[in-house]
Amino acid sequence: MLEKLRRGEYVTMAQSWVIPHWKIVDMMGFVGFDGVWIEHEHSDFTYGELSQMILAARAHDMDSVVRVERTGYNDIIKPLEAGATGIVVPHCMSGEDAKSIVREAKFSPLGMRGFGGSTDSDYGMMDRMEYFRHANSETFVAGIIEDKEAVEDVDAIAATEGIDMLLMGPGDLSQSYGIIGQIKHELIERATDRVAEACAKHGKWWGMPVGSREEGERALKRGARIIQTANEQSLIVAALQQVKQAFEGLEV
Repeated sequence: MLEKLRRGEYVTMAQSWVIPHWKIVDMMGFVGFDGVWIEHEHSDFTYGELSQMILAARAHDMDSVVRVERTGYNDIIKPLEAGATGIVVPHCMSGEDAKSIVREAKFSPLGMRGFGGSTDSDYGMMDRMEYFRHANSETFVAGIIEDKEAVEDVDAIAATEGIDMLLMGPGDLSQSYGIIGQIKHELIERATDRVAEACAKHGKWWGMPVGSREEGERALKRGARIIQTANEQSLIVAALQQVKQAFEGLEV
């Protein structure tokens, strides 16, 4: 993803939401997505399952991007040490919050991430200084803007060194604005524009979830470069509904 973004291209991610199995990620890799969003905030995935899914992505040279929980320090470093190439941190609330996230996710001089080294350091076989350099430059940290307080302080968030990209969270943002579920509301549109402007000002990438090719094209025209597509739950449910409907009303 970083290689394409640095060339000015856009990237697409599929999402693994409810089925904690490496075969789901394996399928996404064969299809050719740039990255897989592995859900951990809203899922019941264990760290063991996350690790297998990350390795499946790695086998395809596809980025694994884990949306972490926010219950403590280990939520940040465990996916990274398991080999995730990026983390997505929910409810990044302010510039100060962004700095605290970077402190936990990046090594010195950007942060003070604890050094363990596992899958991400080639099981300790990578030169230590190269490992630090690679972890800081080739893994990424994304903050989700999903609260009105974050929109108000988005310039400071985007200016934070070590925050590589911002992602829109229109669902929770609509709740924060008191218009729950109205993700196309004018307030959400204005918030998206503010995020786009802050990212352009500070040289950061940003992205958003889209439900169609047309929405993806509109997002790119607004400056987005990260396209979040469907998750396996919605795809499987839609396919099952289609099959069910195909066999309704047969003559007997």
